[in-house]
Amino acid sequence: MIKNFKFYALIWGILLVAWCCIVFLVRPIIPGFVINYDKRFWISFVFIVATFVGNLICTYFAFKAENSSKMFLNLSLITVSWSALVTMLVVGVVLMLIPNCRAWTTAIICIVIFAFNAIAVVKAVWALDVVNNIDEKVKVKTSFVKNTVAKAENLVVRAKNDEIRSECKKVYEAIRYSDPMSDETFSVVEAKITVKMDELLSAVNADDISKAKEIANEIIILVSERNTACKCLK
Repeated sequence: MIKNFKFYALIWGILLVAWCCIVFLVRPIIPGFVINYDKRFWISFVFIVATFVGNLICTYFAFKAENSSKMFLNLSLITVSWSALVTMLVVGVVLMLIPNCRAWTTAIICIVIFAFNAIAVVKAVWALDVVNNIDEKVKVKTSFVKNTVAKAENLVVRAKNDEIRSECKKVYEAIRYSDPMSDETFSVVEAKITVKMDELLSAVNADDISKAKEIANEIIILVSERNTACKCLK
């Protein structure tokens, strides 16, 4: 993701240089057009450049996303920072062009716009942090079922005869369609399922049909108990 940021930074640099060139070359190019490079001008200029820099910083943090899912969520931060930049550009350019506009008036307007944009960015970061925390919690809570499904799928592949494979498939289907969410209250039953899955693996490796059937039934019962507990929490 950071590699892609280099291209964004290049485009950003081109836009900043182009804007600066336009600002400082528009007066000599257009006859009769007057821009006074006074305090009002420089106040507006500084705030616009500061917003440009803010946009680059926001985009850098957005591109630091660890995966495409987080990058998708971070797009809102880039959108907010661009909205802030466009707003400051429009307001700043208008203030540059207004004749006889007092410096303190320009400063107040720019500070208000800058503060409003900064708050919008902070809110976007805050929202992203909340969403990412929820996403991480969901991943943790669903990890048990995902890992156990993978183990059950492996048992089906390892089974040496059709009878044992059939029992392993029953276990696989029971776990696959069980409630994916986990909770601390399920720790005991999930620990039992984990132990029984290891026992079933041993039975499969030993090609022990009767033992495999017995353990498979026990796992299915434990999974059913877990699903019932899940329903009670909802």
